[in-house]
Amino acid sequence: MSNILLIEPSYRNKYPPLALMKISTYHKLLGDTVIFCKGKNTELKNRKWDRIYITTLFTFHWNPTIDTIEYYQHSVNNISDIYCGGVLATVLHDDLIKKFPVTVTPGLLNRAGILGNDEHIVDTLPPDYSIIDMEKNTYLKYSYPLKNAYIAYATRGCIRKCPFCAVPTIEPCFSPYIDIKQQIDYIRTNFGEMKDLVLLDNNVLASENFNEIIDDIKKAGFYKGACLEYKKNGRTIRTKRYVDFNQGIDARLLTKNKCKKLSEIAIKPLRIAFDHADKKSVDLYKAKIRMAASYGIEHLSNYVLFNFEDSPEDLYNRLLVNADLNEEFREQGSNSRIFSFPMKYSPVRGTNSLDRKYIGVKWNKKYLRAVQCILNATHGVVGPKKEFFHRAFGRNLEEFLLILSMPEDMIINRSKYERAGITDRWREDFSRLSEDSEQYYFIHNKDLKTLNFSESQHNILSYYISVQ
Repeated sequence: MSNILLIEPSYRNKYPPLALMKISTYHKLLGDTVIFCKGKNTELKNRKWDRIYITTLFTFHWNPTIDTIEYYQHSVNNISDIYCGGVLATVLHDDLIKKFPVTVTPGLLNRAGILGNDEHIVDTLPPDYSIIDMEKNTYLKYSYPLKNAYIAYATRGCIRKCPFCAVPTIEPCFSPYIDIKQQIDYIRTNFGEMKDLVLLDNNVLASENFNEIIDDIKKAGFYKGACLEYKKNGRTIRTKRYVDFNQGIDARLLTKNKCKKLSEIAIKPLRIAFDHADKKSVDLYKAKIRMAASYGIEHLSNYVLFNFEDSPEDLYNRLLVNADLNEEFREQGSNSRIFSFPMKYSPVRGTNSLDRKYIGVKWNKKYLRAVQCILNATHGVVGPKKEFFHRAFGRNLEEFLLILSMPEDMIINRSKYERAGITDRWREDFSRLSEDSEQYYFIHNKDLKTLNFSESQHNILSYYISVQ
């Protein structure tokens, strides 16, 4: 029997580490003792482990990942007894090995013998929910926002090869069907009923077994209108259940028949990616959103990728499309609403992928920070009300670009500065600024907190120094 330590670095994330949960099941089947921890723990560090698994997520989590490996490197007899897998470990395999000679398991654990001389295929095993239960795991001090849900895959991989995506590297082969019924039954039996179902598929619409997958979801108790009943303080509580294809669906593959099938399950939300702003992409997106609404799918959402090959104008125009569609649904008396989640692109490989500092060709440092300031105020969501959209992002493209140039605190606390008249003064001074001036360049490309310009030297820069 071996002593196994599972570690997730201390970055913040919504979803528990599914791969580690399956590895826990695997080692418990072998009779091993398994402990899971997030981040650093002095007691666990000072013990000797037969094997340590460290999961990795996005490549921009490089520093916390390396820090975690360094922290636990002497907790095993040989550093090769530290196993690393996941996105970063797969995409930056060579970089990781150069830093630490750990054992890297790239891609999926979808073959027997990857972790040991046995027949178990780890990726097909059900996850061990006990390791993320803070009442059962005294070493866990982090509460995952998503924990009352079955987390699974109904397919693996994707038929697309999008240049901004790591899926073709991590899951190069498309698997059109995975039976989720057995996994759900196992989790229900061993860890209790879960309220929701979250599927992490990258392109479920590409599956030739799509109808079968939807039927599996319905049989598992997640048909449209499904509720979960449970007892609390002697009362019977009924709460609605939801299905979320969290990675989004491919609008290019959404047909009327598939839309009808999706409308038969308790989907909330239906996520449709909106990555491109060219007319063909916009027309396709609008048609598929309207199609979903026509089938009674009320909760719509999308990821809006920016900072890739797009421009700030492209981002604004795509968000405006959603604002206009929401207005259209409201006027028609439809209950369908769209919530958008702008998502900043970061490279998935190369030296620019180790942090989140990448600046797209058509963007600048100030504009990216400004978008983040707007999203901080909206908790990352662009809601369905057009009035709210205009307030947050501007009534037109010119106003949007002006907001992006504002000092950060002026963006976040807009009402405060407007009441004090400071915003109007800034706008007047900024309007006199030439785009080829040194001050204009500093505002959009430099960290002004490190500069020390007095108001008498450069009036416009004083707003950014004092307001920040």
